[in-house]
Amino acid sequence: MFERVAKVIEEIRPFLQRDGGDVELVEVTADNIVNVRLKGACGSCPGALMTLKGGIERALKEKIPEVASVERVD
Repeated sequence: MFERVAKVIEEIRPFLQRDGGDVELVEVTADNIVNVRLKGACGSCPGALMTLKGGIERALKEKIPEVASVERVD
């Protein structure tokens, strides 16, 4: 599961980097919660929650329906 999630994140990463941000995959828990760390501009952006839920989580769930949610960790 970790490898599948990592592959999708690699597909999303260029869009975040274009705006000065980035995302790091920290872990995928046993109950399919994906923990990520937002970096760069994404770490302090007021729209980070929208990016996390509306962008990253949506893309992951589209390609990997088993993903329960995406959570931000520091």
